[in-house]
Parts: sequence; C-alpha cells; structure tokens
Amino acid sequence: MDLKPAAVVTGAGRGIGRAVAVKLSAEGYRVALTARGEDELRATAALCAGETLVLPADITSSEAIDRLFTAVEDAWGGAGVLVANAGAGESAPLVKTTDEHWARMLEVNLTAPFRCVRRVVPGMLDRGYGRIVVIASVAAKRGEPYITAYAASKHGVLGVVRSAAAEFAGTGVTVNAVCPGYVATPMTDQTVAAIADRTGRTPAQARAALAAKQPNGRLVTVDEVAGAVWLCVTNAALNGQGINVDGGGVQS
Repeated sequence: MDLKPAAVVTGAGRGIGRAVAVKLSAEGYRVALTARGEDELRATAALCAGETLVLPADITSSEAIDRLFTAVEDAWGGAGVLVANAGAGESAPLVKTTDEHWARMLEVNLTAPFRCVRRVVPGMLDRGYGRIVVIASVAAKRGEPYITAYAASKHGVLGVVRSAAAEFAGTGVTVNAVCPGYVATPMTDQTVAAIADRTGRTPAQARAALAAKQPNGRLVTVDEVAGAVWLCVTNAALNGQGINVDGGGVQS
C-alpha cells in the first residue's frame, strides 16, 4: 500500500495544532510534530494513530526551521503537507504597542510561516504535489481595537498565502489559510485572563464576551478548525483562499 504524504504541523503541542495532527494521523498521514515544548509534543504523539516524529524547535529561528525540514526529508523523503499553525497573540492600545511587541507578533505570525513555506515548497514543486495551510485568523480580514500588531501580522500572512497560491497555481501545490474566530484553546484562555485582569470582569464574564462576538454565540472548537484544514488538504480546487471558521462573523 502506498504511504500518504508526510505532514509537518507547527505549534503541534496543544490546541489547534494538536487537533490537526490527530486528524491527519487518523487519516493515515505520517506527522512530524514541532513546537517548543517536547513534553506537549509527546502528549500529542500519544494521541496520534500512526507514525510521528517529535521535533522540538523554536519556529522563529531560520536555522531551526531548516533542521526541522531536513529531519523530515531524512526520515520520510520530505513533506507533502505543511500546516503552519504556530502563532501568538498579544494585545495593547496602539500608542502603547512597543517596538518589541510589534516585532514579536510579526516574527511569530508572519516571518516564521513565510520561512516554513519557503523551505518546504521546493520539494513539493519537485514532486508536483503539495498542500500548504496557514492558520491565520479572522483578524486577517478585519481590524479590532487593541490588536494592531496581531492584526497586521495576520493580514500579512494572508498576503503571503494569496501570493504563493498565485505563483504556484498549476504546479500541483496549493496554498490556503484557515481563519478562525475565537477558539477554545490555551491561547484564548490567556486572552480571557488578560481581559479579566484589565477590566475587572470575572473569567467567566470575559469568556462569555468573546463567545458573544460570534453570531452563533459560542467559541469555535479545535476540531472545527481541523475540519477546515482537512478540506484544504483534500480539495485540490481550493487555492489562495482564507476560509473563515467563526460562526458567521465575517461573511466572504
């Protein structure tokens, strides 16, 4: 039986990345898992149905990215699927957004996915097949108060997706983004804690406020995001898209 292409999932230690890795593994993919925390990656690997590689790395390091994809090439001949999920979120009023805050958001959410795409795509082009999916955000489609740097980074990575999709159209390589709203993840837990600290609301009130931002009145689940990623992996006619998974908040 032919093996399915190998997949690389960044930010695979928890949340969306873990759900995507488990989904791909359940569908028969060999999955390389990367994030900073080895313990979380091994917990994800234990949930996967098939073969995995646990490759701890700092995704903001270009050298670490090269080592990551070299390891996948050595083990499996390269990656046919990349899910660039690793990301971070911080909020601040625009006038209090420091240069350091700005740089962190762009480095993690924009530069790191770009570097991963740049590193993985030559092998995909050589094989005439590739599926690249970047986990962006509905903040790639609209602005909100207090997230200038985060929204800028997500708008930017959607531009990378669209340009790469146009460049590689017809090669067998597709490039798409999945744009979730507020998802029930550890990152959202941090947002809830920050809102509670800043506003004096209880964590339950802060979480309810985030859920209310979405027309269906609840947080998105990680499995719903993973389902959208799977659609991008399996449907070759999807290319250059930013697929919203937000309960209907952004209609496009």
